Amino acid sequence: MLLEPNPENVCFGCGGANHRGMKLTFEQDDATRRIRGSFSLGDEYQGGGGFIHGGIIAVVLDEAMGKVNRFRGVRAVTAELTIEYLKPVRTGQKLIIEAHEVEKNGRNLHHVGEIRDESGRVLARGRGRFVIIEPRQERPAAVPDSVEIHN
Repeated sequence: MLLEPNPENVCFGCGGANHRGMKLTFEQDDATRRIRGSFSLGDEYQGGGGFIHGGIIAVVLDEAMGKVNRFRGVRAVTAELTIEYLKPVRTGQKLIIEAHEVEKNGRNLHHVGEIRDESGRVLARGRGRFVIIEPRQERPAAVPDSVEIHN
């Protein structure tokens, strides 16, 4: 299933209603319970010297790992995010992103993600802990200004 930017969502990473956003598109593989994406990022996302800014790499991995929550039918927020920057990621380079769940512990969902180049070389790796805040709804109610998170 293709997960295209929602035209009503203002999310910087995956929303379609944010004219400054990235409008990232992913594919949901129900058989393997993995989220995948394939795209390149332009010069507007560089940190300098033709390389993608580290914060943008974190956004891409957070978005992919956050989409993994769909397999459990829940809304969950990022509680922790760790990124390993293994190789420089060049602007315009074709990237392959993949994320999946590795563990569930109560309301905590633990996901991993990778960004690879076309040859399969891992450029960046992420680990995230997501906390379930509510069951997924078709049209979610307004999200409160603050969410209390318990481990």
